[in-house]
Amino acid sequence: MCRSLGTQPRSFDPLGGVPHAGDNPRMPRPDYTSLDLPPPPERRPYVIMNMVMSADGKVVIEGTEKGIGSKTDQKLMRELRVNADVVLNGAATLRASGTSSRLGDSELEQVRISRGKSRFPIAAVLSRSGDLPLDRIFFTARDFPAIVYLSADAPDERRRAIETTGRPVHYVPAGEEMTAMLRHMRHQLGAAVLLVEGGPTVNAQLFAIGAVDELFLTLGPVIVGGRDTLTAVEGANAFTPESAKRLNLVSAAPNEETSEVYLRYRVRR
Repeated sequence: MCRSLGTQPRSFDPLGGVPHAGDNPRMPRPDYTSLDLPPPPERRPYVIMNMVMSADGKVVIEGTEKGIGSKTDQKLMRELRVNADVVLNGAATLRASGTSSRLGDSELEQVRISRGKSRFPIAAVLSRSGDLPLDRIFFTARDFPAIVYLSADAPDERRRAIETTGRPVHYVPAGEEMTAMLRHMRHQLGAAVLLVEGGPTVNAQLFAIGAVDELFLTLGPVIVGGRDTLTAVEGANAFTPESAKRLNLVSAAPNEETSEVYLRYRVRR
């Protein structure tokens, strides 16, 4: 899940089709450090989502995304963070893999600084239950800013435990957690771009309320299988043919060395 300082992704041409490896067997990987994104809506940031997925549509192997994407994919994920004001993960992702908003590359940090941004975006996590691993770097590190969005339904004991970590906690109304969080990000944090890195439940909630603008998807050359293995979007109810979210392809860049394909979609309105 990542992007770097190289060549811009080749765009979809509605007349000529999508570029493919046959057009240029040495096609460079995309550069996601300088995305041309439109202004955000009034009540939320512009939302870009980033996921890595196996060839059979799965996003985890034995509970984490490790083993699906390459180091190039991870680099591209960090390049996407260059554009973001906030990086969001769900509580399940924090429990399974940990999360931060670090870039892992001093050059990428300098790109942000040269644009008048902070060194790192704000890391954010959303939780209804407050069941969060407080020993993770999200809570213990202090080199990057972070905020916890916690449902008003969370038990008092967990609220107090999270507050003792020193990370800011913003309480959001039960049943309106997602929209309240987005509104707070836009108006209180001043966030113009939100990067969502999962997990599948958070992704489903955002798609359900029409709050996803773009999807960056790395297709990894691996088959995972499993009847209950998570896909990129998971929720209690599937969309209907009428409500299913339709996407327009912006770019597709195959990587000959890793056998991955880096896809960028814009949600059709």
